Amino acid sequence: MGFSAESGRDDAVEFSWNEVTGAIGDSVTVLPLVAAVGLLTDLSVAVVLVWFGVFQVVWGLYYGAPVSVEPMKALAALLLAGAVETGEFLLAGLALGAGLLLAGATGTLARLSQYVGSPVVRGVQFGVALVLLETGLGLAAANLRLAGLGAGVALLLTARGRSNLTPVAVLVVGGVVAVRNAGVPAPALPSLGGVLVVGRAEPSLAVAEAAAAQSAMTVGNAALAASVLLADYFDRDVSPDRLAGSMGVMNLVAVPLGALPMCHGSGGIAGKHAFGARTAGANVVLGVGYLLVALLAADLVAAYPPSVLGVVLGLVAVSLGRTSVARADEPLVVVVVGVLGLVAGLGVAFLAGTAAYALLRGTVSGDG
Repeated sequence: MGFSAESGRDDAVEFSWNEVTGAIGDSVTVLPLVAAVGLLTDLSVAVVLVWFGVFQVVWGLYYGAPVSVEPMKALAALLLAGAVETGEFLLAGLALGAGLLLAGATGTLARLSQYVGSPVVRGVQFGVALVLLETGLGLAAANLRLAGLGAGVALLLTARGRSNLTPVAVLVVGGVVAVRNAGVPAPALPSLGGVLVVGRAEPSLAVAEAAAAQSAMTVGNAALAASVLLADYFDRDVSPDRLAGSMGVMNLVAVPLGALPMCHGSGGIAGKHAFGARTAGANVVLGVGYLLVALLAADLVAAYPPSVLGVVLGLVAVSLGRTSVARADEPLVVVVVGVLGLVAGLGVAFLAGTAAYALLRGTVSGDG
């Protein structure tokens, strides 16, 4: 049994096939960035995966729902683009962790949510879907033959009424390719080489800018939008402040020990739901899976074909985008905010949408 701290009710933790396939829906938002970070930085892929595994289990059981645990994508993008060094990247994650923990403890996001309209939150969700779709298409373009193979497998299974097998089958295709390219990996304990990287950085303008770039996206997507999506998909009353608190805890605990800065993203929640997850069993399955990969096959993460991950990411994007628009009272606003998120960034879309919504609401109230 799992216990939800928010609703006060018990929920069964199931380990059906749907929970296994649902787990994959969150992993595709994680693995491409983990692979890139492993290739381009001095962080240990195995250590990073260990922390993702630990917190998948911890927060899944704590919330009693398939909550997501993902990298902070805006920060990761700055790192991969060379705008910040690894130590600065981790220091920004620590700063965000402290800020999120404080915000959650003081109920800041509950007050903020009074000024952020539902269309804006769903617009951020739609923007996440568009960003995931763009990312998926970009990854797929790296090898159109492999992407076509993955898409063909997905279409074949869907046509045969076995769509629940689709994510596993597509990932198996990529796994076979990874083993062929990298060979069968040997078990190994995680290297602790990246654990002390954060200690080599000092507060700087680059750290502040990186934290600011991530903060609006985290509030909009990983707190407010994730809270709405948990209610939509799983009937879970998980407040944005509670999510902010758990994000703060995991970053303050894990980032100094070699983890990537992490958040609860709506994309991972949508991915889990789209592929069948309905209980925290999906988190347990995925958490154990990450730990096994960290110990037995970390080298395969870097060898995994990104084009195959792109196909699965596209499936997640379509599911999230459909939900964002279908459940919206003002779908046009949702689309506009989402497109702005794709073009200018999710943080910009969240801030601009919130300001426009407040102005519009004030105008309407004044006219009344």
